[in-house]
Amino acid sequence: MSFRVSPTADLDEFTQAVLAIGQYFGMEPTRERMERFSRNLPLERMHAARADGRIVGGAGSFPVELTVPGGTVRAAGVTVVGTYPTHRRRGVLRALMRAQLDDLHARGEPVAVLWASEETIYGRYGYGMASLVGEMSLPREHAAFALPFEPDGTLRLVEAEEALRAFPQVWNAVRRSIPGMLARSRTWWETRVLHDPREWRAGAGPKRFVLLERRGRPAGYAIYRHKPKWEDGVSDSELQVLEAIALEGSPTAAIWRYLLDIDWAARITAHLLPLDHPLVHLLATPRRMRLRVGDGLWARLVDVGAALSARRYAAEGPLVVEVADALCPWNAGRWRIAAGAARRTRAEAHLRCDVSALGSVYLGGFGFSQLARAGRVEELRRGAAARADALFRTDRAPWCPEIF
Repeated sequence: MSFRVSPTADLDEFTQAVLAIGQYFGMEPTRERMERFSRNLPLERMHAARADGRIVGGAGSFPVELTVPGGTVRAAGVTVVGTYPTHRRRGVLRALMRAQLDDLHARGEPVAVLWASEETIYGRYGYGMASLVGEMSLPREHAAFALPFEPDGTLRLVEAEEALRAFPQVWNAVRRSIPGMLARSRTWWETRVLHDPREWRAGAGPKRFVLLERRGRPAGYAIYRHKPKWEDGVSDSELQVLEAIALEGSPTAAIWRYLLDIDWAARITAHLLPLDHPLVHLLATPRRMRLRVGDGLWARLVDVGAALSARRYAAEGPLVVEVADALCPWNAGRWRIAAGAARRTRAEAHLRCDVSALGSVYLGGFGFSQLARAGRVEELRRGAAARADALFRTDRAPWCPEIF
């Protein structure tokens, strides 16, 4: 069966396309909700697959600015990808991904990133797992720091209106140095980060906003919820940390000291922590975090040359990589990385890999040597993987603190 894939033309088509995945998550596609969603995801960036005049699948992409090692790049935040249950396993997803990749290439967006609801899906379309995230559940009685700590600054609870003015200042200062973080527009803050409809709460209370200031300037913030529960007259409540962002050093310690000391919480939970988070070293008993590791952001190089040229490197080249890309033939071939740029070459390759492997190493979350040991990269010259590791090395683990 063939499918016609094209951008949605109006809000009704947009809604039908989003519902292809939204129905599996219990979405109620009210007009207000779809209008709000479309403020960040333009109609023309939501593709719909059609069969017999009906929409049977959808795939969208936010226009985003992605932090990469040493800079930023225009990127697509792929989202709401799904197929109606009436049309499973008929090629709908492949048709959608084909159309989306062509569209992103035409738009000049060299990189696509996503969160995978099922990790087995996107490797087929050139995406590689680019980061890991940790999930913690820390009993409050084990929340002591390893060393004495005296907070430097003032903490106060604020309303959403003040958060909208202050929090972006902290976010923008932090995101510039951490690969995987995204620039946020005012609309993104209003409709996603600070917005708090009841259906998002899952039995917990409303979002609380706390601001840390040092010398009158924002230095950190946290967004959290209380989820109350009592067992035999004793609090078994949970403090859910949705986002905690602060400048390095004392501000990071201060914002977490505040969260760990909130009364009536039997445990503190957080779900999107980078594996190099300072909390691992701040806590006296880090194993009590019960840190569970899973896949985080996935990346796909839509334009290998432009993507590799957009980031910076920790060592000198040259390095020649032979890339295979079945879906984007414009990427296939040999690429020479030298002097901070990637260009096509006829030179002999040092390494050979699929484009998905480049997605895994692009943000610095994994190394070529790791992938070579797993059989995902072929080393054509001895020592080439180690040289590539040195070239792509980053000081910070990639981190995207939000699922989009």
